[in-house]
Amino acid sequence: MVTNNSVFNTENKPLYTLINNPYSSSASIAPPEADASSNGRLFMVTTANAAIAGGSNQLVQITNPNLSGRSLYISRISGGTTAAATLILYAGGTVTGGTTPTPFNCQFGNTTTSIASARTSSGTVTGTPTQFMSLPMAAGMFNLEFTGGIIVPPNRSITLSLGPGAITAATNIAWWEV
Repeated sequence: MVTNNSVFNTENKPLYTLINNPYSSSASIAPPEADASSNGRLFMVTTANAAIAGGSNQLVQITNPNLSGRSLYISRISGGTTAAATLILYAGGTVTGGTTPTPFNCQFGNTTTSIASARTSSGTVTGTPTQFMSLPMAAGMFNLEFTGGIIVPPNRSITLSLGPGAITAATNIAWWEV
């Protein structure tokens, strides 16, 4: 008989959350996004395919309002570009102009709305953003999985910048709220 106990498994180690004996006590393991979606708390914003003029960037900003009482847990950033570009992620910054799309609830038909506001535009990030990730990329698709590893607390924002250059691109960002 195989037990569920392991000498390498303690409460303060990541292995503790994994099932050690799925044969005798089978279970499904799903990422937190699955639970967030089933509870109507997973949201997404997309730029859709958009042509970007030379020297400009495709911008997406998600802002968690002051006193919202929730945090935004970034699930994934994905998209694609028709030419080489650089994807830069910022904490903060200012994005002006463009559109203010309504975040989409990933549980189809759910009427729960996101507390976050979104803005998509083309141009340059202004203000005093803090760059925390920069990824040069070739033409094609990209998918960055964060599984909640980036947290946007109240009165903060995350800004994505893809470019610069004469490209056609799409950028998507998904998050859940707790």
